[in-house]
Amino acid sequence: MIRHAAVLLVAVSFALSGQESKPAVEKLAPYYPTPESVVEKMLTFGGLKAGEKFYDLGSGDGRVVIMAARKFGAIATGVELDPDLHKQSTDRIRTLGLEGKAEIILGDITKQNFSDANMLTVYLLPSSNDKIRPMLEKQLKKGARIVSHDFTFAGWSPDKEETIEDDGEGRSHTLYLYVMK
Repeated sequence: MIRHAAVLLVAVSFALSGQESKPAVEKLAPYYPTPESVVEKMLTFGGLKAGEKFYDLGSGDGRVVIMAARKFGAIATGVELDPDLHKQSTDRIRTLGLEGKAEIILGDITKQNFSDANMLTVYLLPSSNDKIRPMLEKQLKKGARIVSHDFTFAGWSPDKEETIEDDGEGRSHTLYLYVMK
C-alpha cells in the first residue's frame, strides 16, 4: 500500500481540485511522470521489439513513446488529452528527429482504435483501467501485450508481475503484464 501512496495522494488531490467534475472529455488520470528507469523496465518487461506497433495511453510528456521509438525501435504512438503536454511531447519528438517513428495524438483514449497494437502501456487510476478494459477486450488482437504501471485491471489476472523496489528516487513500483487471449 505504501508504494502507491504518492500516486494515490495525487489522485485524491486531482479529485478534490474539481478537475474531475464533468469536463467535456473526462480525464482518466492526473499527470504523474514515470521515472525514466521505470519507463525502460516497463518496455523491457513487456518485451517490446523493433518494428512493433506501440501505444502509451495517457502519454503525458511523451517519455515512454520517445524511449519506445529511440531505444527499442518501435513505431510508437501516445494519446494525450492535455493540449500543453501534447505540445511539449510533440516538440520534443521533433527536436529529437523522431517524426515518422513517434507521434502523440491529441485526444481521448476512449475514442481511439488500438487494434493494430502489439503492445501498450498504461499508468491510469484503477477506475480508469476498469473503464477502458471493455474497449481493449474488443479491439486488441490475440497476443497483444499490456503493461500496467502500479494498478491492475479488475477481472483480469496478470500473466506476470514485477516489483521495482527503488526507482532511484526512493519509490517502489509494481508492473503488471497482461497478454490478450
